[in-house]
Amino acid sequence: MTATIQTLEPTERPPTTMGSRLDGELLEVSMGPQHPSTHGVFRMNVALEGEIVRKLKPVFGYLHRNHEKIGENATYLSSMPYTDRLDYFCSMTNNWAYALSVEKLAGIEVPERAEYLRVILAELTRLQNHASLLGFLLSDMGAWGTPLMYAFREREKILDLFESLSGSRMMCDYMRFGGCRVDADDDWLGRAKKIVDVFPTFLDEFEKLILQNEIVIARTQNVGTLSPELAISAGITGPMLRACGVNYDIRKVDKYGFYPRFKFRIPLGDHGDTYDRLMMRALEMRESVEILKQALAQVKPGPVMNPKVKIRAFRPPVGEAYGRIEGPKGELGFYLISDGGPNPYRYRVRPPSLINLTVLEDLCLGHTVADVMVILGSVDIVMGEVDR
Repeated sequence: MTATIQTLEPTERPPTTMGSRLDGELLEVSMGPQHPSTHGVFRMNVALEGEIVRKLKPVFGYLHRNHEKIGENATYLSSMPYTDRLDYFCSMTNNWAYALSVEKLAGIEVPERAEYLRVILAELTRLQNHASLLGFLLSDMGAWGTPLMYAFREREKILDLFESLSGSRMMCDYMRFGGCRVDADDDWLGRAKKIVDVFPTFLDEFEKLILQNEIVIARTQNVGTLSPELAISAGITGPMLRACGVNYDIRKVDKYGFYPRFKFRIPLGDHGDTYDRLMMRALEMRESVEILKQALAQVKPGPVMNPKVKIRAFRPPVGEAYGRIEGPKGELGFYLISDGGPNPYRYRVRPPSLINLTVLEDLCLGHTVADVMVILGSVDIVMGEVDR
C-alpha cells in the first residue's frame, strides 16, 4: 500500500463531512495489487479526505490471460476447459453458458436427463458460491475464522460431488455440446439429495450468526447503496441487481434449460445496500434448495448426450449466437460467430464480475476506507473473469 498527498485547487475541493482535516489536501492511497481483501490481483487508487473516500479508480489487467483470442484459435471443444478458468468457483455454470451458446449456434438439442443434470449442477454451484461469498464477506469485516470455515465445510461436500462426477473438484470440464460428458449414477444422485436435505440446517445456523449481529448490521446497512436506476443503466445483473428491488432473473426471463418446470421465487431487496446484497445470497440459496429438491425428484433415466453431435469433427454452420445464463454472480454470456470452420471466427465473453465492478466508485463515495473492503466483498468478483 502506497500513499501520496494531492493538493486541490479551491474550486476542486469536495464538501467536507469531517470536523478537521488538512485544508485542501486529499490523501491518495493505492490499495493493491496484492491486498488481502481485493479477492485477487486487483488495485484500487483511492483519494481520501481523512477516512472518507472522495475518489476511487479500479485498476484491472494484472491477470489478463488472453482468453478470447485463445478461443478464436482453438476448436470449439478445446475452449471448454478454458471456460473453467473464468470463474474458478463456478466451472459448471461456465461450461453451461458456453455449451448453450454453441448449441444455439448449431441448433443442437439436449436430452432430457442432461438438462436435469445441468440444472442440478448449476444450483449446487450457486449454493457453494454464495456460501463462500458470505464467509469471505464476514472475513472482510474482521470475523476471521468461524464464518468462513462454516461456509467451506458445506462447500467441500459439494466439491466432493463434483469430483466424483467429473474427476475434478474445481476445473470440471463436464458439459458438452448436446449434453454432458458422463452420466450420474443413482448413488451420486442419492448423495446429492442427502446434501440438499440438510443444507437448510446450515442456512439456519449461518443466518443466526449474521441476522441479529450488531456489528454486521452496523457495517452493512446503509453502506454502499446502489439505486435501481444506476444498476439498470450500468448493466448490473444477478444478486446485485435484485438487491436493488429489480425483478430480473434470466432463469425466469429466458426460461432456458428446464427452469420453467420448477417452482421457485425471486428474492428482492428494498434498499440496495451491502446488507441487502448479503441477504440476497442467503435467500437465493433457499430457493436453490427448492429447485434441487424438485429436480432430483423428477430426473429420470435416459441418455445424457445427443448421439447426432460429432464433437471432434464439429463445424457449426455460418452464423452467430449469444447464449446466456443466470450465473451465481449474474449474467454470464458467450457471443460466437462461425464462418463454418472448426474454430470460432469471433469469441466474446460477457462476464458478470467485470460489469458489476464498474459501479464500485459510486458505491464507495462518502464512506470510510474500511467500508471499501466490505462493499467490494459484497460485489462478489473473481479476477479470472474480470481479466480475461
